Amino acid sequence: MMVTREPRLDDPPPEKALGRDVVDFDGFYQAHFRSLTLQLAAYSGDLSQAQDLVQEAFCRAFARWSRVSRYDDPLAWVRRVAWNLATSRWRRLRTAQTWLHRQREEHVPGPGPDRVALTAALSQLPSTQRRAVVLHYLADLSVGQIAEQEGVPEGTVKSWLHRGRASLAAQLTIRSEANHD
Repeated sequence: MMVTREPRLDDPPPEKALGRDVVDFDGFYQAHFRSLTLQLAAYSGDLSQAQDLVQEAFCRAFARWSRVSRYDDPLAWVRRVAWNLATSRWRRLRTAQTWLHRQREEHVPGPGPDRVALTAALSQLPSTQRRAVVLHYLADLSVGQIAEQEGVPEGTVKSWLHRGRASLAAQLTIRSEANHD
């Protein structure tokens, strides 16, 4: 016994009233899955990814089949959905790769022996001399600029630089002689 129900407002119109035959989803799927998969495989370069994308497009078509089947070209709709899915996946992968690239650790070689020796020698200087030497030789500030920054007369900065250089020279000479022995 067949049970019929009353038509509702959201039901699609009867196919006979449209003057078209109902397209069978199973036949539609079988007729076009392979060709769409080959198209997307050529586009993406990955057959299994293409199969997933086309399968997803057909799943979306199946969920809307009562409407999609009435389109002039349901295959064009499925193709567009599959291509959009491929583009979205490509964008997500590109974004993820960009993010990962920025997160990678970059290994740089450690400091050389000269830099280690200079850093150790600088650490032995009093802070005023060390600041003066660093600001003058590494930051390229003039004696006047250092004096202004530190709030001291230029003569004081010159004294710090002289004492700092003399101490560095002595320490680096001792280290150099110790390394050659």
